[in-house]
Amino acid sequence: MSREILIHVADGERRVAIVENKRLDDFYIELDRHRSSLGNIYKGKVESILPSINGAFVNVGQDRNGFLYLTDADHPYVQDFDNLNGPGAAAQSFFDKILNRKPPPRSAEPLPEGADAPQPAVAAEEPKPADDQQRGRGRHGRQQGRKDRPIPLKTSQEVLVQVEKDPFGTKGARLTTHLSIPGRFVVYMPFDKHIGVSQKIESPDERHRLRDIIRACDFVKDGGFIVRTVSAGQEKEELLNDARFVYDKWQKVVKLAKEKKAPAIVYQEGDIIWKVVRDFFRKELTAVHIDSREEYEKLCKYVDALVGKDGLKKVHYYGGEQPIFEAHKISAELERIYDQKVVLRTGAYIVIEPTEGVTVIDVNSGRYKTSASPEEAAFNVNIEAAPEIARQLRLRDLGGIIVIDFIDMSREEHKRRVLDVLRAELTKDLAKTEVNKISSLGLVEMTRERAGKTIESLKFAECPYCHGRGRVQID
Repeated sequence: MSREILIHVADGERRVAIVENKRLDDFYIELDRHRSSLGNIYKGKVESILPSINGAFVNVGQDRNGFLYLTDADHPYVQDFDNLNGPGAAAQSFFDKILNRKPPPRSAEPLPEGADAPQPAVAAEEPKPADDQQRGRGRHGRQQGRKDRPIPLKTSQEVLVQVEKDPFGTKGARLTTHLSIPGRFVVYMPFDKHIGVSQKIESPDERHRLRDIIRACDFVKDGGFIVRTVSAGQEKEELLNDARFVYDKWQKVVKLAKEKKAPAIVYQEGDIIWKVVRDFFRKELTAVHIDSREEYEKLCKYVDALVGKDGLKKVHYYGGEQPIFEAHKISAELERIYDQKVVLRTGAYIVIEPTEGVTVIDVNSGRYKTSASPEEAAFNVNIEAAPEIARQLRLRDLGGIIVIDFIDMSREEHKRRVLDVLRAELTKDLAKTEVNKISSLGLVEMTRERAGKTIESLKFAECPYCHGRGRVQID
């Protein structure tokens, strides 16, 4: 299998295409005019608290205040009333110290009946996206079962928060106090005393080996780790080096948090070149081609620091006359990711309609012809469309609620196989997804994590004449 990364650098823009077997598999854009704040850590100040919507607005120095759910602020190591001298005491003491506040008084009030006791922020495995129900709040942000609990924040209080979703439309960034710093193989969580292993690593022996390696991190005094999927089969030295790397980053955050006054940024996620090395530089990677000499030098430094000198053999500067995407014959594919209609090889097609609240995808037979029965014909079109739908969601970075209207099938075996193909292709996606069963109407409801703007919204603006309707009135 051939897997290459192509990086095009232009004025104020960097585009990354991941090509698998000479076919576009994933695509990312970074614009200087819109730098993502996802993953950044801020020392913020609470501006207002709204118990009615179970949230607080925190000033982190952006144009709009970020939004922090109160259930996200009720962190077991930030508000550890019942166990200040227990496992969370060190983290609590540290948090109070860098934010220059006195520890909260011990509360003698017991939890109300039916309320959830504070739970560790990370489950026994690599966490799935926490939905509203998991975080103790309803669909509209109201707390469930915690009405009598004290509000964990107060106005003008300083808090360390991390951006888990970029500002979107008129909304500010979504924030959390469950901080994490990702590396190539592990994710460090300074306030979560836990070691988790990715669910995708199935071998019990390998999971046990990885846990034992991370437990050997004697240089880490507090916090915990999540072992990422790509850690499977890695040498002990590589894992420990990565753990030390992210832990050292956290020490720098601690130093800045002590020195800076809120609102201030204390940790900034790397640029897209850094993320390429951290998240995609794997053993199966064939080569990385980049068409900027300056960015090539930066890329080599990142590879040397994170991967080692052997990784430099895969990094190549492209200086050809043709644009890099044209030379690798993916320009036409890139242009098609903005099209509403995607034609499949058999002549069938899918239509993708993003709206403000939901993305609708319709599967149509189009010019597909066969002598098979209507049931078999519907199955053949759906089984071809399913992986392409998953691929288009990745390429366009569409998130939120997604409804897929497959062609009606009556056989349960056919429905199951189509869903299996869809879910198998979605495993390639870095964004977290959840897929429901096919309904009696042939609809599939699914969700895909949305952390920032879509690819289309980064490249196109709403038409000032039709306001995005895309229609001309007939006289």
